[in-house]
Amino acid sequence: KEVASHPMASVLEDPSLDRNFKGHKDAVTCADFSPTNKQLATGSADTFLMIWNLKPKARAFRFMGHKDFVTSVQFSPSGNLVVSGSRDRTVRLWTPSIKGESTVFKAHMATVRSVAFSKDGQKLVTASDDKSVKVWSVHRQRFLFSLNQHTNWVRCARFSPDGRLIVSCGDDRSVRVWDTTSRQCVNTFTDYGGSATYVDFNSSGTCIASSGSDNTLKIWDIRTNKLLQHYQVHSAGINCFSFHPSGNYLISASSDGTVKILDLLEGRLIYTLHGHQGPVLTATFSSGGEYFASGGADCQVLLWKTNFDAFNYKEILKKHNSRINPDPPPHLSDIHPRMPHLHTARDACIEIGPFVADTQTPDPRVVELGQSLFSNTGGSRRENGDPGPSGWPDCNTFQPPHRSTGGQEEEGETCAVTFPLEERTGFPSGLARTLEQIVEQLDVLTQTVSVLEQRLTLTEDKLKECLANQARIVLQVREAEERDAEIKSHSSSL
Repeated sequence: KEVASHPMASVLEDPSLDRNFKGHKDAVTCADFSPTNKQLATGSADTFLMIWNLKPKARAFRFMGHKDFVTSVQFSPSGNLVVSGSRDRTVRLWTPSIKGESTVFKAHMATVRSVAFSKDGQKLVTASDDKSVKVWSVHRQRFLFSLNQHTNWVRCARFSPDGRLIVSCGDDRSVRVWDTTSRQCVNTFTDYGGSATYVDFNSSGTCIASSGSDNTLKIWDIRTNKLLQHYQVHSAGINCFSFHPSGNYLISASSDGTVKILDLLEGRLIYTLHGHQGPVLTATFSSGGEYFASGGADCQVLLWKTNFDAFNYKEILKKHNSRINPDPPPHLSDIHPRMPHLHTARDACIEIGPFVADTQTPDPRVVELGQSLFSNTGGSRRENGDPGPSGWPDCNTFQPPHRSTGGQEEEGETCAVTFPLEERTGFPSGLARTLEQIVEQLDVLTQTVSVLEQRLTLTEDKLKECLANQARIVLQVREAEERDAEIKSHSSSL
């Protein structure tokens, strides 16, 4: 059948690849759209942050500053700032313009895995391999408080839409919900067979979704603490996911090389996207949901048109309920960009992206901004397929890994999966116990440092307040002296 003649083609349109951005020299680890949908920020294992202008032929900006690979990136709600986290243990606040200015936070004692703004843009939450979650003031650019109950690396942390809660997850196989007022953990979900890799709230803040290295994605109702949905649609660990702004859809990126789209109202997988070679490390919807982007170990950034959210096919089917034999909706469709898939009566495949817009034009001109504080070896090309600092092969010699047909991850795909320390050690029991004691002592030190940071911040605030009060008192005394002098001079003249 032709696409135009298919009755459901006008009801549920398929996602299509719109553009392909090339500019990173190593794996693309994170991505986020600006609130206006005019820019896309991406971070990479090549240590660079890039800002892509979505207008055709517009310049792209490459920001230099991080000394190790960029792990997380996000625009502020106003779009005036971009925050990035890195394995160099710092967080940077950038101005997404040609000036390339940035402010550095020496944020953690280990790799910063996640950075995120609160919805009002006033606060930042960061997560790190030092097992802590920290909250920062954006305006004052100061540390506020730390959350310290995770027992292994913390992979991700996000604010709720109202800012009252924080959710975090990590290699201790737990998802924790924190109250930002009491700074206490108010709930914990631990039903995971591996590391919890990513977590976020839905748009209404009533549910959280979390993904894991055990290939699963789960959605919880935080009001009732019940598991609402459990998906196991990938054949390897899930690295990232993103809710559609409507809350009706979710996209997930996996080390199995695919991006999958879930219909949360129907509770089922509706699309599988094939566009990357090797693990897909990030996927994110635009603020309006019209686009989504994906990035992977192949150094590519793919920009997709959503399309499928344009119509409510259930409402349209209700209007046509008099039909005796309606055609089935297109479900579980594998999408290969630039490869035609026509409708057939046998498998109802869908023609996707036979004409991909703007992928044959030259790559945008890249403007390099910021002063490089490190040698250029991190972004240099490596020979013979040797892995770079990210652990993935260089993009110039990348070969897609062999995929397992049995649903389990092959040895060549395990590079994107991490395991808790106790599963990775092969030491004798005595040495293992000694290492555990050292780790416990380091935990104590980490918590002590966090407490000291909080106390120093409070002391600094009080000192500033005292200095301000002292300045006001001095000013009042001077004004009083001036008034007295004026009165005396006036009385003497009389």
